[in-house]
Amino acid sequence: MKFQSIRGMNDIGGDNIHLWRFVEKQVRGLYENFGFNPVITPELESTALFKRGVGDTSDIVEKEMYTFEDRNGDSLTLRPEGTASVVRAVLQNNWLHDSPILKLYYFMPMFRHERPQKGRYRLHYQFGLEIFGVQGAEADVEVIALQAAVFEKLEISNLELFINSIGCNVCRPPFREKLTVILKKVSDKLCGDCQRRIEKNPLRVFDCKVETCQQIAKTLPTQIDNLCEACVTHMKGVKQGLENLNINYKINPQIVRGIDYYNRTCFEFVSANIGAQGTVCGGGRYDHLVEELGGKSTPGFGVGMGMERILLLLESKKSSVQPQPDLAVVYADEQGKNFGCKLTFELRQLGLFVDFDLDGKSVKAQMKRANKSGARYSLVIGEQEVNQLSAKIKRMSDSQEQGVDLKSLKAIKEVCREVRG
Repeated sequence: MKFQSIRGMNDIGGDNIHLWRFVEKQVRGLYENFGFNPVITPELESTALFKRGVGDTSDIVEKEMYTFEDRNGDSLTLRPEGTASVVRAVLQNNWLHDSPILKLYYFMPMFRHERPQKGRYRLHYQFGLEIFGVQGAEADVEVIALQAAVFEKLEISNLELFINSIGCNVCRPPFREKLTVILKKVSDKLCGDCQRRIEKNPLRVFDCKVETCQQIAKTLPTQIDNLCEACVTHMKGVKQGLENLNINYKINPQIVRGIDYYNRTCFEFVSANIGAQGTVCGGGRYDHLVEELGGKSTPGFGVGMGMERILLLLESKKSSVQPQPDLAVVYADEQGKNFGCKLTFELRQLGLFVDFDLDGKSVKAQMKRANKSGARYSLVIGEQEVNQLSAKIKRMSDSQEQGVDLKSLKAIKEVCREVRG
């Protein structure tokens, strides 16, 4: 029997893993520089958490969750998104008690049963940021600006930032009533999902991917043109904050995101370089989710960013992030092999990346291996070098050589690290 991974759930290895680790390191470092602390939640949660938190009219809950009953008859779901899980963890562990303004980030796998396509898989990995406790636009601006800084650090260009406001509990209900009346008049032209959602969540028509619904959505009034005074003020603060940081944006009234807990600001960074599924990251404000899940009223703002989408945009960078040995230890005979093996072990313990052939190949073959690996330096050791406890270390880029004392691991390390600066 031939075993294969489950459709839409991919292995990560080969030359892809180094680009993956490079991105993860850069993003984690920047998030932590902005004062966000890491958090990890279990991959399995109660199904009720997502039905209540994400919303039972969302595509995630209606169509995409991996849900099953365990042996106790409890309904469990593989985590399809991060925010609801993080809010549950914050409440369960009472993290807001000591930190009324709480900044968290995560990098975790998510599971959604949807049609696999390029950059969109059933098992995907997501970075996320969450700020709790800030009512004003400052939180919105900081998260959006941090994502812009991530793309700048990774040297990803040609992204467009779209922002929108989907109102609050004051201005959204009257707008929904207005929208419901209009949609009922054209319901026969809507897809089945949008027809079902007219009464419960008519805003979802703006998020529909069906072409006929998209065309109808373009003719509809928008929430951003029907905001209350408080929401207008909040949106003005977001725009001023982004402009103050020289972050370009466009207003897109069609953005509502596909999750029911959002209110006021929502946003997306979009690329034209990865096909129809061009959203690289997106998020928004959720001022009622903490309360909805059993906590005290606490404003929140967050974002999710897919690792797989980022890797698609960095495909040309893959070769430049492959690790290269600091030193290749090459042996000419049995004495050189024994000494070189011990030397390699000790240098690795000092923090050097040292390549050493385990197959007993010829000096020529070992040097060919050193060139292929991109080793910065090579050190050939034979009986003579062992007896004299000295050898010549060669810089591979220009074949320049210098003598080194084989007894001084520190001296060898200093030579090898010169190239790195």
